[in-house]
Amino acid sequence: MQRAALKERACKAIDARREQIIALGEDTRTHPELGFKEVRTAALVAAQFRQLGIPCQEQLAVTGVKGLLTGAAERVTVAYVSELDSVLVPDHPLADPQTGAAHACGHNAQIANLAVVAIGLKEGDVMPHLGGNVALIAAPAEEYVELAYRMGLSEAGKIEFLSGKQELLRVGAFDDVSLVLATHQGGPREGKTVSPGGPSNGCIAKVVRFIGKAAHAGGAPHDGVNALQAAHVAMAGINALRETFRDSDHIRVHPIITKGGDLVNIVPADVHMEMYVRGASVNAMLKASRAVDRCLQAGALAASAAIEITSLAGYMPKVITPALDALYMQNAGDLLGADALLGSEFGAGSTDIGDISMVMPAIEAVVGGCSGTGHGADFAIADDELAYIVPAKLAVMTLIDLLADDAAGAQTLLADYQAPMTRTQYLETVRSLNQTSTYDYREAPAI
Repeated sequence: MQRAALKERACKAIDARREQIIALGEDTRTHPELGFKEVRTAALVAAQFRQLGIPCQEQLAVTGVKGLLTGAAERVTVAYVSELDSVLVPDHPLADPQTGAAHACGHNAQIANLAVVAIGLKEGDVMPHLGGNVALIAAPAEEYVELAYRMGLSEAGKIEFLSGKQELLRVGAFDDVSLVLATHQGGPREGKTVSPGGPSNGCIAKVVRFIGKAAHAGGAPHDGVNALQAAHVAMAGINALRETFRDSDHIRVHPIITKGGDLVNIVPADVHMEMYVRGASVNAMLKASRAVDRCLQAGALAASAAIEITSLAGYMPKVITPALDALYMQNAGDLLGADALLGSEFGAGSTDIGDISMVMPAIEAVVGGCSGTGHGADFAIADDELAYIVPAKLAVMTLIDLLADDAAGAQTLLADYQAPMTRTQYLETVRSLNQTSTYDYREAPAI
């Protein structure tokens, strides 16, 4: 069957279930769950797969779900990936009152998209005409939040890596996958609603503890060691670094103090910081990370404090596959018209799709349908069709292009592709980024 006819069949099957899919997206939006805790959302995904007769694995990387649609031949497997989790925005009107979780990034729409892709391919009777498989993956924990909780999961042996797609790569959920498609929701820009996404920063996270000595803050501050002042000096050093970073490296460093002391009348002796160090390449991230560590140590040295620096593998930089982007955007033009298309742009944020892009071709397209600020209290679904339906139609159309004609499109793309890393190299790199260093300057002699 011709690809155009397969696309038409899939889209008709999707349109027939439109209201049900929108209801799923809205249900997910009002029940946000944080990373590695997405029990309800994962159960919804698995139930959708079972209703469609799609075999699936559950509890991958704690809460991940993977369904598999098999084609007439199994020459290649392409995955469509969506994200289960939400983000912490306690003042969002739909935030969970207990956890502060809210779908202020559009992941609820991604869950609807995943169901739509499954419906289009299964109920459109498309798979018997394709030369490869489609894996449908609901990934946990894309938002890099609640680091202490995730470190506890790691210490308990439940995970090794702190983000969902990293952990799915580690446990082998992508071992049979050769290409990945994903979509992220966003707002329209310049009247345009679809972009192929673009390269983006990776990041290294840091959890920092300054350790001083408590004393009466009014009566005997000279007897104490002020860990808060050590943190202030460290932040001043980081600020002094900013103009030394190359523009092309896209370095971003953004620290917060999560604990500034215990009582106002006690010299702060236990001060905690968290931060990301972002960069456009692994080398840029590492270089900036080392410079930030020197500033942190300098703050501790200046105040005669001790410091513990825990560096954690955040995300790898995202790299693009131009041929995959072009194929996706051709379908976007066919479905929505050329006036809806926006070009690729660099993203200063980070995502664990970057980790996937280190080992195989991947696209995380951006489709409109939302309003407000991402990760903000005003973020909302503004257009049900654009947020819940259109991204999945574009994904199904692209999957058909890749896997029709005995998977010729996918095989041609893969033949011309060289991954930045092997899976083994990727795992070794991520593990090398996780390290803890301690420096104690509390007994340093006065100068």
